[in-house]
Amino acid sequence: MLYPVGMKSPKEAIVSKKLLGLLEKGSLSYRLTELLLADEEIEALQEYANTVSIKRLNYNDHGPVHMRQVAYNGVKMLSFLKEANVGTSLVLENSGTYEDSLCALLLASFLHDLGMSVSRTEHEITGLIIARPIMDRILKVLLPDEMGRRIAIMSVATEGVMGHMASRKVFSVEAGLLLVADGCDMEKGRARIPMSISTAPKTGDIHKYSANSIESVTIERGEEHPILINVQMSSDVGFFQIEEVLLPKIMMSSVKEHVEVYAGVIGQPTKRYL
Repeated sequence: MLYPVGMKSPKEAIVSKKLLGLLEKGSLSYRLTELLLADEEIEALQEYANTVSIKRLNYNDHGPVHMRQVAYNGVKMLSFLKEANVGTSLVLENSGTYEDSLCALLLASFLHDLGMSVSRTEHEITGLIIARPIMDRILKVLLPDEMGRRIAIMSVATEGVMGHMASRKVFSVEAGLLLVADGCDMEKGRARIPMSISTAPKTGDIHKYSANSIESVTIERGEEHPILINVQMSSDVGFFQIEEVLLPKIMMSSVKEHVEVYAGVIGQPTKRYL
């Protein structure tokens, strides 16, 4: 079911708790996440984006659970890059700290699909119109006297939102991670609501049916590369998610050289893609 604004689903609460568990309590990224989780405007926009996605278009989840899961995926992958001594763009360019990169990734994750509250068409551009004032408002609370730092974080987050559909090449590590993190949210739970609604055929049908066959997506430290993604599915319709959603995002990502991908139907040989 779709939950009214202000009412959290159990899944939303679980993912929010998991996300906070990845961050250092009291850090800038932790405080930002608390603000993002508590923001009524963001929540309302995420909920309505889900209404448009599911009820109008018959696509899978593009609401608060999805955006929290993308944030969780991204923060987890960023930690693996850090352990492998892969620097973020803000750090390498002496424009910010690792915490600033985390903040840019978190902002992009929570706001990247807000344009779905209007339409699927070019929703990454529509979303930026909605998201930029929200980014500015929240960062002014955390960094009121550091305009340069706010601008750097917002600029990288903006690249992430603008590039998350893999229709434009992204260059920062942070934006590249958002692409991969977004593509990895494809477990069958993401299609649970549209699959429960009986409707006539619509545009998003292949997305919901293919997502419903994905049993698990695990993100771990790789042996050859810092990030290993393993996808297990119940039927081969799930390969649509791999080949038409995840892989194009990885191939357009600035971090593709740090990622390895395996996928297969349960009980059958696993295929290595990257």
